[in-house]
Amino acid sequence: MAVTTTRGVKGRPPAAALAGVDHVEWWVGNARHAAHFLAAGFGFEVVAYAGPETGHRDRQSYVLEQGDITFVVTNALDPRSEVAHHVLRHGDGVRTVAYRVDNARETFDALVARGGHAVAVPEVARDENGEVVSAAVAAYGDTVHALIERDAYGGAFLPGYEPADMRVAVGAPVGLTGIDHIVANVGEGELDEWVAWYERVWGFTPLQHFTEEAISTEYSALRSTVVGNGAAVVQPINEPAPGRRKSQIAEYLDYYGGPGVQHLALRTGDIVSTVQALRDRGIRTLQVPPSYYDEAPGRLAELGRDLPWERLAELGILVDRDAGGRLLQVFTENVASRPTAFIEIIQREGARGFGEGNFKALFVSIEAEQARRGNL
Repeated sequence: MAVTTTRGVKGRPPAAALAGVDHVEWWVGNARHAAHFLAAGFGFEVVAYAGPETGHRDRQSYVLEQGDITFVVTNALDPRSEVAHHVLRHGDGVRTVAYRVDNARETFDALVARGGHAVAVPEVARDENGEVVSAAVAAYGDTVHALIERDAYGGAFLPGYEPADMRVAVGAPVGLTGIDHIVANVGEGELDEWVAWYERVWGFTPLQHFTEEAISTEYSALRSTVVGNGAAVVQPINEPAPGRRKSQIAEYLDYYGGPGVQHLALRTGDIVSTVQALRDRGIRTLQVPPSYYDEAPGRLAELGRDLPWERLAELGILVDRDAGGRLLQVFTENVASRPTAFIEIIQREGARGFGEGNFKALFVSIEAEQARRGNL
């Protein structure tokens, strides 16, 4: 992965040098069930475990891997623990987005000096496989960003974890290769504040902005700004905008109990095979309006001539283009215990955008699900 950094600004230390996302940790009601769901439905492999047997008295965790993606699912064993309180408030959701760094101490000190709020000061964990240095700072809502320095470690995941064997073989490989981006939802009027926070504390750069005119339907709207640190980390941030009815972002904030991670976009090199494998494994995706496939081939012109449009329509795969090329994407139904988090599958063929040409069709599909829940 490429490491990116920026110079110090106005006397502050240089911004964070990040090598990408190390892992994403979900806090859930039942980690074993969540691990089985991700393995059976999305094709992940369970590679490590932590719990009372490994010295973790108040929680248990399973580590799952596929391509360059690492998920950790954790549940509480003590009802008084922070994990239990988090799940009580939010349901199943992402607690930690962890970044890989070369030097966790220096990165943490720089983040705090630039205005970050410390959640966990740097500490070293060791076992017979080496050592890991980690730290964490607060982000939006109850989400935290961890810093992981692991060059001196060769174990299953982190000290305190042991190799696990929970084999679930239910179909063809899914073919997910990495995390493309992670999307946050924040409260109305908070978007600019969080964009400025990522600029000031992390040295991120605003990459794209979408107004409520660009992301709207007859009933609802939202605003979104994408920030990032080169190609290593890309973080879109959404806020609700006024509309005739409740937006998907407002519904998320109500059910999640505040800001948090809305969805994770996972890359694939062959989205048709990936979505077919997901369907065969029982994963449901949003239903795209049939009229979309009457309009899309003409909108894409030359870039869409070689696409298997009948298969894309059958699988509900959306297509868009920008100056760099095209992308294909599909969105699952909610995967959390409440109508909050979901997964995007994305295949990039040169495009650097986020499918703005698909926003209308996507949000019509999301609103159809909201209406079924009585929340539109």
